[in-house]
Amino acid sequence: MVVRMRRNHSQTAKRRSHHALIGAQLATCECGTLRVSHRACPQCGKYNGRVVIDVVARAKRDQRRTQRKQKELRASGQSTETKEKEEAKA
Repeated sequence: MVVRMRRNHSQTAKRRSHHALIGAQLATCECGTLRVSHRACPQCGKYNGRVVIDVVARAKRDQRRTQRKQKELRASGQSTETKEKEEAKA
């Protein structure tokens, strides 16, 4: 870099003054948990007083998915328990 083009420390610091990280703005949901503003609550699934996400159905779906994955792993001979035991021995 040519000396005449160099920025001094003051100008660099002024530019970097806007680079600071800020925390997420959290709001309290009706159920009492903290959630990100303008997003549905991950615990109860409500947004603006209405149920937007069916949390019970999502939990059931996730449970079915994990059971299916474990079944496929057992069928292929790669169960998660054997992997954990092998890692513990190593």
